[in-house]
Amino acid sequence: MSMSGGTEDGEPMMEMNTTPLIDVMLVLLIMFIITIPIQTHAVKVDLPVNDPNQQQPPVDPQKNKITIDPAGLIAWNNVPVNEVTLRQYLDQSATIVPEPELQFQPDPKARYEVVDQTLAVIKRSNISKLGFVGNEQYYRDF
Repeated sequence: MSMSGGTEDGEPMMEMNTTPLIDVMLVLLIMFIITIPIQTHAVKVDLPVNDPNQQQPPVDPQKNKITIDPAGLIAWNNVPVNEVTLRQYLDQSATIVPEPELQFQPDPKARYEVVDQTLAVIKRSNISKLGFVGNEQYYRDF
């Protein structure tokens, strides 16, 4: 009786043993990884520098305040503005998510016409979070 590596009918085995091939490939892969030079080049990135003299953005993401003094001067966060600049700031704050709170505080001696025009600008800008500050100063008038 002779021995064969194939089937029982005596034919040779047709499958190739891949275990030594896999072992050789793993050794070559490890050698290749070890011999690769370490990447020593770097990418230079210029990062922005925080300048303390730079003005902060006029639109605060939390809350903004519009005040009107007795002379009719409109101020956005204590900075005097005209109606065009006010509308730009309002449009900019309307695009922030979530929308910042807008506080409106006219002086009791401010002209009604200026207050009305300012409220019209606010209404046209589609601001949804509007609060009136200082209404308690009028409670004795009625």
